[in-house]
Amino acid sequence: MPVDDAQFKHALSHFASGVTIVTTAHGGVDYGLTVASFASLSLNPPLVLVCISKSSSSHDPIAQSQAFGVSILGSDQADVSGRFAARGGDKFAGLDVRRGTLGVPLVANALATLECRVHQQVVGGDHSIFIGEVVDTQTREGAPLLYFRAAYREMLL
Repeated sequence: MPVDDAQFKHALSHFASGVTIVTTAHGGVDYGLTVASFASLSLNPPLVLVCISKSSSSHDPIAQSQAFGVSILGSDQADVSGRFAARGGDKFAGLDVRRGTLGVPLVANALATLECRVHQQVVGGDHSIFIGEVVDTQTREGAPLLYFRAAYREMLL
């Protein structure tokens, strides 16, 4: 018997994850969304993966631009996560961003940023798994923003 959607979501809510903003730029427009489905994949070459819903307004621009940025949020950036989790509106309005070497917008003062070229795109149900080769990173000290049981959490250092 298959697991229903609510049961599946409830089980996965018990996995604590970091919070990231995945961004891209295509056709002179910036796109971004909050993503918890992010992981390191390989050290050599340096690869990460992000899982993006095919219905997301950022999906096709990532596929077309062949580049994306990952901003790993610090514990003081829950408001940024909320902004990019919302549908519609200009998510970048008034937000301090910097441009990476690939032209993607990156959240200023994020705990870490990674700039990636799309290495491979794999279909995964109603999502695409974008595997990115990391071409640049930046980091700062601080505690991560975590998401657990449908709420933001902080890790004590």
